[in-house]
Amino acid sequence: MSPSENEPNEADTNEATENGPDENGPVALKVEDLSVDLRTQHGTVRAVDQADFSVRSGQTLALLGESGCGKSMTAQAVAGLLDPVASVAGGSVRLNGDELLTMDRAARRKVAGPRLSIVFQDALTALNPVQTVGAQLAEPFRIHRGMSRRAAAGKAAELMERVGIPDPDSRLSAYPHQFSGGMRQRLLIAMAVALDPEVLLADEPTTALDVTVQAQIMELLRELRTERRMAIVLITHDLAVVAEHADRVAVMYAGRIVETGPVAEVFADPRHPYTRGLLESVPARVGRGEELHSIKGGPPELHAVPAGCAFQARCPMVEDLCRTERPEPAGVAPGRAAACHFAKEPARA
Repeated sequence: MSPSENEPNEADTNEATENGPDENGPVALKVEDLSVDLRTQHGTVRAVDQADFSVRSGQTLALLGESGCGKSMTAQAVAGLLDPVASVAGGSVRLNGDELLTMDRAARRKVAGPRLSIVFQDALTALNPVQTVGAQLAEPFRIHRGMSRRAAAGKAAELMERVGIPDPDSRLSAYPHQFSGGMRQRLLIAMAVALDPEVLLADEPTTALDVTVQAQIMELLRELRTERRMAIVLITHDLAVVAEHADRVAVMYAGRIVETGPVAEVFADPRHPYTRGLLESVPARVGRGEELHSIKGGPPELHAVPAGCAFQARCPMVEDLCRTERPEPAGVAPGRAAACHFAKEPARA
């Protein structure tokens, strides 16, 4: 674990001056050594392996990586929503200092909504198809705030208006299937921020939406973060979204976080070859007529992760050391860490 990633220090203060006031906010969510085991037909595998990251109030941290790298599993573990076949194997998840992993079920229910909330990627399945949207939006206010049906409906209409849904009063009685994909996603966001949570987990919130609607949804999240001083953990594989909307990034590969740091610094000077490969794969970086870059091969199966570095089979920098010794995250600059034996050496991709 890299101490500079999680603990406020002089480097964090200097970084705050350069990147904006959000860098000086209190740490809202701190995850340390989080591991998740998954039971499969091949036996129990480690789906998330000692994940370390933190996010401050008013800040957006992006969990970035290919499909299957453990991003969503990490978010579900933080939210306490793991499937029955998965379980937390160790680590710590602290929400403004309160340990979540040791809370009983009743305590976790009190946290869900008022303090920690999640936006799922598939709004059509996340919303209840047989309940009106008004009833679903009003439910948090009735459960957690004890409001009357009328007062909760008024709050629901206010939320719909805030997230850009026209004629909210007349649409409270509508059902999810009567809304477009973009509007359903806005409804999910409205439900997630209804009780002003301290941390919002956004799991691929723009999946299956067209580019224009994606931009609108991300801008909405940015506005809500600023208004409510929420911390946002954004799970995505979209480099452009990370570049435009995140303050910090944690890059995941085969269940491990392999590089962390401020987005601008990581994208300008990646220290892990996997991060570098992702950035070089962006078509916009390739000139007309040039060959498109890609990372050869694919991630290892979780039941067959090799000894040493999990990225070794795809890495252009691989040495014998990489095949025998697993690299641990190490500081490479103030506020930055990378899990590569050669992270401090000049890039040689």
